[in-house]
Amino acid sequence: MNKTLGAAALLGAAALVLTGCSGSTGGDDAEGAEIRVWLVGTDTPQDARDYLTDTFAEENPGSTLVIEEQSWDGLVDKLTTSLSSSDSPDLVEFGNTQAPAFTSVGALLDISDIYEDLGGDDLLPGFVEAGSYDGAFYAPPLYSGARVVFADPALVAAAPETLEDYIAQAKELAAANPGDSGIYFAGQDWYNALPFIWENGGELAVADGDQWDAQLSSDESVAGLLQVQDLMTAASTAPKDGDNAEPWTPYCEGTAIQFSAPNWALGLASECETDPAPAAPFVYALPGADGGAAQVFAGGSNIGISAKSAHPELAKSALEIIMSDEFQTIYGENGLIPAKKSLASTLGDTPEAMAFTEAAGNAKLTPASPNWAEVEASRVLEDFFVKIAQGGDVAELATEVDTKIEDILNG
Repeated sequence: MNKTLGAAALLGAAALVLTGCSGSTGGDDAEGAEIRVWLVGTDTPQDARDYLTDTFAEENPGSTLVIEEQSWDGLVDKLTTSLSSSDSPDLVEFGNTQAPAFTSVGALLDISDIYEDLGGDDLLPGFVEAGSYDGAFYAPPLYSGARVVFADPALVAAAPETLEDYIAQAKELAAANPGDSGIYFAGQDWYNALPFIWENGGELAVADGDQWDAQLSSDESVAGLLQVQDLMTAASTAPKDGDNAEPWTPYCEGTAIQFSAPNWALGLASECETDPAPAAPFVYALPGADGGAAQVFAGGSNIGISAKSAHPELAKSALEIIMSDEFQTIYGENGLIPAKKSLASTLGDTPEAMAFTEAAGNAKLTPASPNWAEVEASRVLEDFFVKIAQGGDVAELATEVDTKIEDILNG
């Protein structure tokens, strides 16, 4: 089955199954209940996991909390099926760009009544928007990660002032070090392409009434895409059809002078197991077109309670622990941006932490369409940027992908 069509069909089924289920199911919250929490990947530190399970047990005697780790690969389809089943997990993590797919179909519990208890206006506003739908609040931010640039300090001692300077610097580094990437930029890496679109005044897609208008073929977006193509072809030796899953690997191997990744990659790039290992990277916020920090993609997650949770009050108790200053501080101390603005200082006052904070302050999200998760699942953006990396006609390719994106968003 085509993955996009599969996701669409499953979401449609979920909408039918879950209609009218956006409130509490009235489940039994008696002692002895087990709360299941789905966390995705390994980003949540073990210290945070232990704090959650131990604190929950202390605050809810007789009940237990079990963390079930999930994979990002195929997450949308798995969540769609699980959240509509009678054996739904109680709390689920999902990417911030995936949030509208679940807030819009009644898959999550409306938790507007505890918005203030979870942090209220202290919560990261872009993630609150992603976790809200039609005036109701469903999913607070879990953590965030802004993309920054990691550079070999032996070759890069200061941050470039503008985006044009950054492009020129990356090309110069590549020319002076044949075979190495002045900036590692794999062909499928559309997340790192977004700042170039946004800094030139372009967009992925914008709402036009009840329809979505894809914008990659606009003059502004094309200008940014041409900059991306310039870097991919003249400054990067990364595979033209490759992904950007582990860009610190070529840095550790000495074949990438710079790479861009979420701020939590610092530890991976600072503790290379290669011999010889490069120095810990110099970190800076990607510069904008006119200086200052560029608009970068705000990665990270939201977390919500299943509308079918059998224990909604216990699930709320667990969520309040997750949103507590104590739990969120563990994220900050491990290089992840906490869900609360007031906890930014937990990242520390190092130059790296200052770069994280600068980048996060100008971060931006993907379009808040309920169907955006299907755009990502379809991989049309990966395919589009691979063709750009291979030297294709940018304007022509952008027109083609706009049609595909609109078909999904308005389908």
